[in-house]
Amino acid sequence: MRRVIGDGLLVAWERLGVLASIGPDSRRAQRFGAFGDGSIICFPPQALFGEPAITIGRDTAIGPQCALTVGMVPGQELFGERMLELGDRCVIGRGSSIAAHLHISIGDDVYFGPNVYVTDQNHANDDPDLPVGRQSHPESEVIIGERSWLATGVVVTPGVTIGSGVSVGANSVVTTDLPDGCVAVGAPARVVA
Repeated sequence: MRRVIGDGLLVAWERLGVLASIGPDSRRAQRFGAFGDGSIICFPPQALFGEPAITIGRDTAIGPQCALTVGMVPGQELFGERMLELGDRCVIGRGSSIAAHLHISIGDDVYFGPNVYVTDQNHANDDPDLPVGRQSHPESEVIIGERSWLATGVVVTPGVTIGSGVSVGANSVVTTDLPDGCVAVGAPARVVA
């Protein structure tokens, strides 16, 4: 009996995942600046706000437990129309987070492994009387070029441009620009090929 109930719950959860995913024809997709045909945000998302400033290209798949956020909190007034741009045919691995405050651009055919983190904002520690969490550096645009691959656990910091066709190894921290076609690994990431 236990196995039958367990199997039934698993089937129900899988069906719920399909029904609750966000696709171009769903009501939630209408909140986005653009939501391309054939694209999907799998259920459940981790965090999702600032949709009017998010554009998603065609045939892009965003895995479960991903966060796509623009601004600091839901409902914040946004100062741009296209602050987070994902290209066509991208795959964003489960558990990944993309947090835009100024502008993040991800080109066509970019693949993320699980748990990749990309942001264009960081905290400062200039005022010793103010908590670090309440201090911030000026936001700096992030660009990830087409056909690039970011493996599991990669972190991309503010102000970085990753060229086209770049491979970044697992758990690397990208703190400086990476040229087209290179392979980079480490924390901080260094070009190795």
